[in-house]
Amino acid sequence: MPEDYYQTLGVSRSDSTEDIRKGFRQKAMEYHPDRNKTEGASDKFKEINEAYQVLSDPKKKAQYDQFGHAGVNGNRSGGSPFDGFDGFGGFGDIFDSFFGGSSRRNANQPTQGQDIYVSLELDFEESVFGVDKTISINRLEVCDTCDGSRSKNGSTPLICSTCNGQGQVRRSQKSVFGQFTQVVGCSACQATGKIIDNPCTDCKGNGIVNITRNTTIEIPQGIENGMQVRMTGWGNHGTNGGPSGNLYVETLVSAHKTFTRRKFDLIYELPLNIAEASIGASVIVPTLEDDGHILKIPAGTQFGDVLTIKGKGVPHLRGNGRGDIKVITNVNVPKKLSKYQKELLAKLSQSLNGTADTSETDYDQGSASSGFEDDKGLINKIKDILT
Repeated sequence: MPEDYYQTLGVSRSDSTEDIRKGFRQKAMEYHPDRNKTEGASDKFKEINEAYQVLSDPKKKAQYDQFGHAGVNGNRSGGSPFDGFDGFGGFGDIFDSFFGGSSRRNANQPTQGQDIYVSLELDFEESVFGVDKTISINRLEVCDTCDGSRSKNGSTPLICSTCNGQGQVRRSQKSVFGQFTQVVGCSACQATGKIIDNPCTDCKGNGIVNITRNTTIEIPQGIENGMQVRMTGWGNHGTNGGPSGNLYVETLVSAHKTFTRRKFDLIYELPLNIAEASIGASVIVPTLEDDGHILKIPAGTQFGDVLTIKGKGVPHLRGNGRGDIKVITNVNVPKKLSKYQKELLAKLSQSLNGTADTSETDYDQGSASSGFEDDKGLINKIKDILT
């Protein structure tokens, strides 16, 4: 019996859509074949993708919550979620009759293929500047051997004698409510109207096969963690001339060791000592694409002040401009000081409080008892010592 989809993703029924997405990302990273080489990891990864396809779709999720695997599997093959009640006097047929439904659709009807969801890990710089990535996906395609005919060596399928090739039959059912007549899919030919007496050995008479394909996907600049890139027509192949589904690639962006991203801005925390913050300084702030940017720190900078470097952030998704680097100042107060440093800071404190004489011009490095021409000279000396 298939594992519960909620257990597969490690989430609960009451979890939000975002919680389900987070659970999928976590499990996908754990069992991705490129990262997990253990036996069974590839099959587990397919189960994770299948579970996410159902639970991320509100309609499929509602069917699954009410009917379990029978609800979603039945809908995938055209069945009714009430078919399991046939042993109780045709309850499923009665219910469908009230609402104008049928227990099976015509399998000859063109049907779009299912979408495929995969995850892709990106470095921080790749998400910022864009990159072309080659990914491997498993998708359903038309069998090349029989060209989708399902028959071996080009043999012609037989017309189903039960439904005369219509794929549907009429069925009557008596119940306590009276007699109901319903059009249902032919069980003899699986609602296809054809009997395959000589099935293709490669696709086992299904007309489709599971193929692993490599494709290159273009990741646009400025994409964020959790965003999806759609590749139209790269999902599972449709049936009876129906269009293929789409491929959705969800990005998993690694954290940067220096920057934190906020939309299109980069946040950088700049450490300053108390002297640099007091009288100002010129410092080099790192950037993503060059050797850094020289930033002038104004005198009197406080803890938590924000300085901006224009146009060095993340490029906008549509290529119109870039964000900025937001530099947040972090004034560091030293926890351990030498005797000499303590004397310097004590003299500065007295000067700022107006209790010290700083008119002397001579200064002996072995002692902090001598004065300076002004407070700025004293702070410059402290800056030299602390830097």
